Amino acid sequence: MKSYRVTLIPGDGVGPELAEATRACLEATGVKFDWDIQTAGMDVMASEGTPLPERVLESIRKNKIAIKAPLTTPVGTGFRSVNVALRKELDLYACLRPCKSYDGVRSRYKNIDLVLVRENTEDLYAGIEFQKGTPEALELIAQIEKLSKRKIRSDSGVSIKPLSVMGSERIVRFAFDYARQYKRKKVTAVHKANIMKFSDGLFLEVAREVAKKYPEIEFEDRIVDNMCMQLVQKPELYDVLVLPNLYGDILSDLCAGLVGGLGVAPGANIGTNGALFEATHGSAPKYKGLNKVNPVAMILSGVLMLRHIGETQAADRLEKAVADVIREGKDVTYDLKADRNDPAAVGTKEMGEAIIRKMKV
Repeated sequence: MKSYRVTLIPGDGVGPELAEATRACLEATGVKFDWDIQTAGMDVMASEGTPLPERVLESIRKNKIAIKAPLTTPVGTGFRSVNVALRKELDLYACLRPCKSYDGVRSRYKNIDLVLVRENTEDLYAGIEFQKGTPEALELIAQIEKLSKRKIRSDSGVSIKPLSVMGSERIVRFAFDYARQYKRKKVTAVHKANIMKFSDGLFLEVAREVAKKYPEIEFEDRIVDNMCMQLVQKPELYDVLVLPNLYGDILSDLCAGLVGGLGVAPGANIGTNGALFEATHGSAPKYKGLNKVNPVAMILSGVLMLRHIGETQAADRLEKAVADVIREGKDVTYDLKADRNDPAAVGTKEMGEAIIRKMKV
């Protein structure tokens, strides 16, 4: 039987507990894995001077497949996000965020089945920024005023929003290829082209051209603010959404909210030469070592990984087991109970074990 060499990043905070539950569930499918365990994050920062050692990148480049537990990113201080750095260094240009309803998860909505495809490398998250008051910022402001004939306050910080034809084309193609592979019916491009005519306008223009090559799939576009309202009012009208980086970040959390939150929202970051699968929530350091946190998002990210490597039957079995455990509501963590204070709630490890038992039935 084939064995898959996969980089496993245990993360920090509650990450190692989630990683262990996920690894056990993946192994229980019968698929063979050869795990290449690589540490990263705040703990590694203290010992190696960087939260993302080169050895981690080299492992993913070599293995082509990785799965990662949450890593802590300080707010406002400290190092930039390791998650963002991984996407940039490995050119994982497509962020895949399925948002699907599971019976038993508390939500205001039912029967949601949306897939968000977010561009990962461009837009305001490209990291091209100039700090207020620096010579570089003042020089840039002067040049912009000269070229645009528009005044910018001298005490402004400046961020640059690049959207390219190449970046837009490959993410829209990814969305349509995904729709074709998984028999989805419609792709919606989300933008603000009515205001940002030369960046978002370019994205929309490219999306329309790409859509012509997929005549069997319906295409439409929505302005991002209207899209937010549409998702709240009538999410059933939408299928696959493709978005530039910033809008994709915001709307993926909105859509996760439609299905019960980030605890049931898997994620993948996919490029031409590799793929990284990860839970989309934080590392919850206050719960570290307490065996308390819901493992579903990372386990479902493992489901995405199984589908990516072609192990679709194993993926279907694992997803069904997760859905069955959630629906029954017995062996679930506190956040998946009807009453979050229910003393019958189980821990991270125990919920993983319940999912494994379901696969054996």
